[in-house]
Amino acid sequence: MPRPALQVIRDEHAAVSAVLRSMLQMLERDPDEQPERFFDVLRAMLFYIDEFPERLHHPKESDLLFPKVARVAPELLPVIQRLEDDHMQGENRVRELQHLLLAWELLGDGRRATFEEAARRYVEFYLTHMRTEETQLLPVAQQKLSESDWAQLNTAFQAHHDPLASGERDPAYDRLFTRIVMRAPAPIGVGPA
Repeated sequence: MPRPALQVIRDEHAAVSAVLRSMLQMLERDPDEQPERFFDVLRAMLFYIDEFPERLHHPKESDLLFPKVARVAPELLPVIQRLEDDHMQGENRVRELQHLLLAWELLGDGRRATFEEAARRYVEFYLTHMRTEETQLLPVAQQKLSESDWAQLNTAFQAHHDPLASGERDPAYDRLFTRIVMRAPAPIGVGPA
């Protein structure tokens, strides 16, 4: 049975949040024992964030949800603009993190603090962004959008879904999720501690 757009958005936010918090847990560990595994897991997590939220989730919000909410709740325009600015910066931010991670991996611990600081800022930025959507935008959307609006949103959010959020298997991404889950140490994944 298809999930309504609101549930898809919340599920996708939960999946992104889980990956972001897992990334922070990875930073509490030392890569020295198994550096290849450590960096591989972090790279896979950043790839996931770039692949799903940045390329699939955000465009649906920006192109469909935000304009519909702006139409029925113009008082939310400053919030929508801030969220849209976040979307516009998101891809560059995750790419910068990928670069900083590669610098740490290839150039050594002298680059670790720079990556960790940027990663913590990014996680806080992203969690704040999702919290703003869920507390300020979605309740108004739920209250004020028409059935026709929701029918369009439901169709769009069902078209391309995040397999991590939906629980629906997508063979194209099995390797990515297997890499994260099987290689990340417990309790993040099921890999060796």
